[in-house]
Amino acid sequence: MTLPASPGLGFKAEHFDTICLTLPSLGFFEVHAENYMGAGGAPHRQLAALRQDYALSLHGVGLSIGGTDRPDAAHLQRLRDLIRRYEPAAFSEHLAWSSHGGDYLNDLLPLPYTPETLARICDHIDEVQAALGCRMLLENPSTYILFEQSSIDEPAFLAEIARRTGCGLLLDVNNVFVSCTNHRRDPRDWLAAFPLSHVGEIHLGGHAEEELPSGPLLIDDHGSPVADPVWTLYAEVIADAGPLPTLIEWDNDIPPFATLMDEAARAAKILARQADHLKGAA
Repeated sequence: MTLPASPGLGFKAEHFDTICLTLPSLGFFEVHAENYMGAGGAPHRQLAALRQDYALSLHGVGLSIGGTDRPDAAHLQRLRDLIRRYEPAAFSEHLAWSSHGGDYLNDLLPLPYTPETLARICDHIDEVQAALGCRMLLENPSTYILFEQSSIDEPAFLAEIARRTGCGLLLDVNNVFVSCTNHRRDPRDWLAAFPLSHVGEIHLGGHAEEELPSGPLLIDDHGSPVADPVWTLYAEVIADAGPLPTLIEWDNDIPPFATLMDEAARAAKILARQADHLKGAA
């Protein structure tokens, strides 16, 4: 099973009743895996109800793919149980690290892009995919620093991970815009070097902006509408790659459900326009 090439939303419990009453026209809902690792209760009742009508995308935040330690066996077991229980159409994680020596940090931390890091991440992804019995997607991060040790460009680093492991990629267009703005790089150059053929899902979200003496600093905060420049980049990606499953991420200062649906509708128009173009060219 794969995600439909249509808009999806991150599921929030406060919207559950509205979703059940209206059954909105969406392709899927995405949930953070770690929120559903308990045995039962209201979260599982709601997720089971959603699963009857929608595909699910399971998004992990705790595997620490880029960490120096091997993936935690107990965490992998919980993920495997969750995947077997709900049979999601996709499972994804982040190109980041979040644990070390048994200590877990509430953050997704950056990595130097070196051959050593590349080999370690590929080993971890091989282990995760074997344990879970499914192909995972790896998401490009939003970053605020660069490492002097890095010897591989980020798009090439992600492309090589996908080549070596067979994993897919989750393209977060807002993260591209945030990182490239912060590092004074053209996001179109970044995207031109990125292997769109490996993308299994797209994320769109909002960001905050601060003006520093050196220029703008963008913070990926998932707390506002998708910015117009990100929509422009997204439309260009879809024009190049064709329609792809597209998630609207909004995790902070959560608005009414209608606001999220407005964002999803904007993505739907871009996807439909490209689908019509492809039909006309056939």
